[in-house]
Amino acid sequence: MSILTRAILEINLNNLLDNYRVLREISGKAIPAAVVKDDAYGLGAEKVVDTLYERANVRYFFTAHAIEALPIAQKYDDAVIYVLQGVGEDSVDIFKNSSRIIPVIGSKEMWQFWKKLKIVDRRPAIQVETGLNRLGFREKDIAGLSKDDIQQFGLLLSHLACGDEKDHFMNEHQITNFEAIKQKYFADIPATLAASDGVFLGWRFQQDMVRLGAAMYGINTAPYRQNQMKNVVVVKAPVLQIADLAKGDFVGYSATYRAAGMRKIAVVSIGYGDGIPRSLSNVGKIFFRTAKGVEEARIIGRVSMDNVICDVSNISKVELGDEAILSDEFYTLDDMARDAGTISYEIMSRLGKNKRFVRRYIED
Repeated sequence: MSILTRAILEINLNNLLDNYRVLREISGKAIPAAVVKDDAYGLGAEKVVDTLYERANVRYFFTAHAIEALPIAQKYDDAVIYVLQGVGEDSVDIFKNSSRIIPVIGSKEMWQFWKKLKIVDRRPAIQVETGLNRLGFREKDIAGLSKDDIQQFGLLLSHLACGDEKDHFMNEHQITNFEAIKQKYFADIPATLAASDGVFLGWRFQQDMVRLGAAMYGINTAPYRQNQMKNVVVVKAPVLQIADLAKGDFVGYSATYRAAGMRKIAVVSIGYGDGIPRSLSNVGKIFFRTAKGVEEARIIGRVSMDNVICDVSNISKVELGDEAILSDEFYTLDDMARDAGTISYEIMSRLGKNKRFVRRYIED
């Protein structure tokens, strides 16, 4: 018996690579770029970038902020990194000092700011609004650009609102708008519209470059079809205590669970402070590997900051120090997100950025 206290986050880089290769194949002639923003969705940008660069020959990356792009540019002198949030006063020095960090310009005001910097050794990308109504030039703003302005851009970019729903009317609406803007204003430069979900919509959406993010990390971005992605993230935590629960006893804060009969409970060392959604209280699942295989227990009571409690009455054998599994290939972050009423992107980001985990990378 061992007494451990910290949760474990396993990140399978071999599976991540396999996912990238599948997506690259599906993407046809489009250049596959890797989205490594938010510390590679919390999984560790340094390790993910190294793996993709060294083992898959990836040379194009997307980050949200210039500060995320800087370490990539400093380490790899032939990597090109696009910055989705663009350029601002907080990132001027980074853009001035690296010609391979390229801003995505999303507004006429940002364009004017960029021009004043007089950085002439690269062509920024331009983001255009096609239906998401988030960042991007509206067509009236594009029409206000001079011919010389338009020739300064090197990549046309937009983003799908409903790419995870194959037959949603917005997909046709946006690709039509995108193609019209490209033909009218940017016919001579490459274009990118599809993130992970758009890759599965076919060649019209793939354009010249695709931005591979969530699906590469194992998230099912095309739920209308069988998920071809391998699981990348495993979340485990040690059992700190096992106890008997008498009929009528309550469990957890606010006494939201009451035992209808004699139960056996396990206290697991993980909670919302580690990124586990509190909304899994009384509905979430925890799993144990036993001699019988993988057995399921239910979370009972409130998820607290550092602990969850589960009912192990029907588990064949659970001991102090055993690893409770909160996510694996048989219960993915997509499944957890469904039960929690959120999305797996959010859970992955929260888990990955938590410093309390023992982090283990699986790689050849």
